Amino acid sequence: MECCSIHISSALNLQGSSSPFGRKFSNKSLHPWLLSSPLPKPFLQLNDRPQFFVSRKSLASLSSRTKSGSISAEAVKQSWDFGRFLKTLYFFNGPPSPAKFFEFLIEKLSSPSPSKPEKAMDTSGIILVAGATGGVGRRVVDILRKKGFPVRVLVRNEEKARRMLGPDIDLIVGDITKESTLVPEYFKGVRKVINAVSVIVGPKEGDTPDRAKYSQGIKFFEPEIKGDSPEMVEYIGMKNLINAVKGSVGLRKGKLLFGFEDNNSRELAWGALDDVVMGGVSESTFQIDLTGSEVGGPTGVFKGVVSTANNGGFTSIRTKNFSVPEDVSAYDGLELHLKGDGRRYKLIIRTSRNWDTVGYTASFDTVAGQWQSIRLPFSSLRPIFRARTVSDAPPFDRTSVISLQLMFSKFEYDGKLNPTFAEGAFQLPVSSIQTYIKDPICPRFVHVSSAGVTRPERPGLDLSKQPPAVRLNKELGFILTFKLKGEDSLRESGMPYAIVRPCALTEEPAGADLIFDQGDNITGKISREEIACICVAALDSTYACDKTFEVKSVIPFSEPFTVDPENPPPEKDYDVYFKTLKESITGKEILEQSPVPV
Repeated sequence: MECCSIHISSALNLQGSSSPFGRKFSNKSLHPWLLSSPLPKPFLQLNDRPQFFVSRKSLASLSSRTKSGSISAEAVKQSWDFGRFLKTLYFFNGPPSPAKFFEFLIEKLSSPSPSKPEKAMDTSGIILVAGATGGVGRRVVDILRKKGFPVRVLVRNEEKARRMLGPDIDLIVGDITKESTLVPEYFKGVRKVINAVSVIVGPKEGDTPDRAKYSQGIKFFEPEIKGDSPEMVEYIGMKNLINAVKGSVGLRKGKLLFGFEDNNSRELAWGALDDVVMGGVSESTFQIDLTGSEVGGPTGVFKGVVSTANNGGFTSIRTKNFSVPEDVSAYDGLELHLKGDGRRYKLIIRTSRNWDTVGYTASFDTVAGQWQSIRLPFSSLRPIFRARTVSDAPPFDRTSVISLQLMFSKFEYDGKLNPTFAEGAFQLPVSSIQTYIKDPICPRFVHVSSAGVTRPERPGLDLSKQPPAVRLNKELGFILTFKLKGEDSLRESGMPYAIVRPCALTEEPAGADLIFDQGDNITGKISREEIACICVAALDSTYACDKTFEVKSVIPFSEPFTVDPENPPPEKDYDVYFKTLKESITGKEILEQSPVPV
């Protein structure tokens, strides 16, 4: 709100029914104290017919209702409207209680400072490692911890994980094949994921206690699947993990908070909140224009008439408090798609359910007559209370967005004026408000798959020259087929990703020269330690984003690779390899040209 005086309305934080306020409102229904008290003019108000942003199914009926709710300059009254104040109170807070009104009024008169949000939680970002006790996973954990990154691991066996990774490891006990064990609360704060989960393949005749045979790869023994099937681990498990982390990791295209986008829509209940709070007479509304968007579809419209009469000068629309706070911590800001009118507006975000509280605010300029996408970084938000900066306010809490507000005002901040302000009618079509991830985008989900996933059904392939997993795909429960389906689930998830396809994994140290390739054609070997290094490096490389690639060492199988501890090889710059990669090359291109199904 823009007013600097004490607000009776700011005292009210009542929760109740959200039913539309009845048209009949007589003095008989008011508390006697309200009727007899000499109330000051600064009050909260709402347009006579508050409108709701509704789903497509309700648009037709909504359109007929909003036609009668238009506002003209002649309709703006030159005196304060107590009825509008009461309707606003009812719209945002439910039916008024005289007892609570008096109680909160006394509290506000004795302590007029705004209620402050709780201290924001740290959203610096945790890296989740799934499959953290496996050959690649435990090496990934070790590298991340040495680099000082906050790490959380997803494991099935807590005792094994603490024994292997240390008693102080931050862990989630869960099984990706069992969706019910992946509780969303466990993944709060997770911003990036490295998935090294893989179906277990072992020798039929058994292995040594330290899994020496397994470590040498299935080339050296007759293999079989141990435990859950490839379908459950590589495909269904992958989908379960994606669904569990998607909310905290974020989507490349962002999360829709309001509006229409393609075939999706998001409902919000908007109400007008104008300068009646400071005795003014400006009036605004929110309507749906069924054909007003840039592409001829529906859009919301913030419109009204602003006047400086009675010391006023602003209009706004504000949502009711969300029943469940929006967590936008995976994103960098909000993007508004709107048709400008040349004026400067404000977006206000609140993180507290209290009515009169700090609003995290950003101003934005529009271009007259043009549809624009305006990005407002969360880092640009400033804590504002009644048009004044609150210097000691806590940082904006991205995990708890409670309400949104759009405002057109004569006032900027701290006594400054809006240079584009003009009295009279205005109109701002807003088709969507959504989050965004700023460019350049790096992978948020790095997945360790396998070379050969597209080969089992590839026409004309000489299987005798292929690795055992390709030759034995069917005997091993279609392991590569389901790995490919898991990859596809990640590619279709909307999360920024990188898919690493190692050739045969070994226990050799990292450090050998590497060959990166695409199209799923190469064979060879690569150390687990090297794959762990590649996964960690991919998290911070824009060149690796949305890429699928195979990797092997230049050292042939017949030659073991060793490193002199006294003279280790230099640390690699993996971007040199990532820069060579291209999007949309997976090896499926050959399959899609063939009638043979995968």
